[in-house]
Amino acid sequence: MPFFFRAIVRAIPTAIGVIILNFILLQSVPGDAVDALMAEAGSATAETTQLLRQQYGLDKSSLAQFGDYIAHLSQLSLGDSPRYGIPVLDVITQRLPNTLLLMGLALLISLVAGVSLGVVMALWAGKWPDRVLSSLAFILYSTPGFWIGLMAIVLFAVKLEWLPAGGDGTIGAGLSGLDKFVDKLQYAILPALTLASFFVAIYARLTRASVLEVLTQDYVRTARAKGLSPWRITWRHVLRNALLPLTTVAGAHLGGLLGGAAVAETVFGWPGIGRLTLEAVQAREYKVLLGILLMSSFIVIVANILVDWLHTRLDPRIASRLRGR
Repeated sequence: MPFFFRAIVRAIPTAIGVIILNFILLQSVPGDAVDALMAEAGSATAETTQLLRQQYGLDKSSLAQFGDYIAHLSQLSLGDSPRYGIPVLDVITQRLPNTLLLMGLALLISLVAGVSLGVVMALWAGKWPDRVLSSLAFILYSTPGFWIGLMAIVLFAVKLEWLPAGGDGTIGAGLSGLDKFVDKLQYAILPALTLASFFVAIYARLTRASVLEVLTQDYVRTARAKGLSPWRITWRHVLRNALLPLTTVAGAHLGGLLGGAAVAETVFGWPGIGRLTLEAVQAREYKVLLGILLMSSFIVIVANILVDWLHTRLDPRIASRLRGR
């Protein structure tokens, strides 16, 4: 049975559990989007409130609303948003590319920087490079992300004027194609660095510990006895096995990246899913929240399937065990 088919089958109960649990949790919260809209209007009548609830199906019982939700999902729809006046799926897809860009860039930075620092720390374990980088990793791990973001704005945007302080693109530039992507990338660098800082510290420490463990294995000593260069031993024999636990942790951290994106997007005014989540909470837009939670859960499930597949590429023994099931 193909790997991806088995993985998808195993993920189905998880997806069903996520759908039911998210709906129950949000239904237990008092109020709804119509309450928030009427509070902002200040002069709404009871009749207007009731009509809006009927229009969006909020006057029904929780069980009936759950049935409507499942019916919409079966049609690949998430319903309509009372606040935005458009389908929830459109609201989310307008912001999702920005968050995926931010998460992808942050994950790339954290993996490259974390692995590089971890290897240096392991190869010079107990010496001054290890002590200095370990202290730096501890500082990054213990510093709040919002503070790092504010300091990054002060240093790189205000003092040095290298990068923009916020937003997701140059207003009125009229760019398109590659020029538009490069412009957006410039605005994404600071929030991505802010989001990646915490994970750089984790991956550096994890890589250090994993590399130190692999360096004691028999096959590494055999490679040294054969006269292979230290660079080739590190790259061909050590890193390939040391990266296995790192890929597992990186896949598990995707949910943390989504959560951290809310802070980074708020500090830098980046219009993504994180900011949309905060806006939806404040406006009691539970349909939008359900859609965000569902889509985020699916992203994490797919990412973990890809991580499992990557394990089979890094270690053929894992693939052979899976084929033997």
